[in-house]
Amino acid sequence: MKIDDIDRRILDELHNNSRLSMSALGRKVNLSSPSVTERVRQMESFGVIKRYTLDVDYEKLKLPIQCMIEATIKNGDYKAFKRFVEELPNVEFCYRIAGNACYMLKMQFETFATQNNLLMKLAQLHKRLLILSFLKLRRIKHTVLKGEADLFETSSYNAIDEKAL
Repeated sequence: MKIDDIDRRILDELHNNSRLSMSALGRKVNLSSPSVTERVRQMESFGVIKRYTLDVDYEKLKLPIQCMIEATIKNGDYKAFKRFVEELPNVEFCYRIAGNACYMLKMQFETFATQNNLLMKLAQLHKRLLILSFLKLRRIKHTVLKGEADLFETSSYNAIDEKAL
């Protein structure tokens, strides 16, 4: 499937608000409701659009501490680490990555004490585990990526949080 500029605008609008009706989405991208519905269905059928999600304000859920964690497994016991992480309720995501670390996690915490307690428990359970923790201060940019040919083109396509700058 070839994605054109209209498809990119549709993706951008859905990224900003995945609950838009097809008629509202059509108005935003200057297409009729049936045309935009067909484009969305086509992107769904080709797997470009996998699911519709939401952006949670974790501070309002009393989880104001957000951190990224790099975990490096030194003993090769990836299965035990994976099982441990799957049981944690406050993990937003965990990716197996290439590079210096083995895993990248994003977690939400009520307090710094709960964050520290979890990291200490993790270190105790996995004796040969290297953990680097980074606190999120503010979001600078969050967007749907364009194709590689457009990566260095600056446009209003990027959803930059100007208050954060």
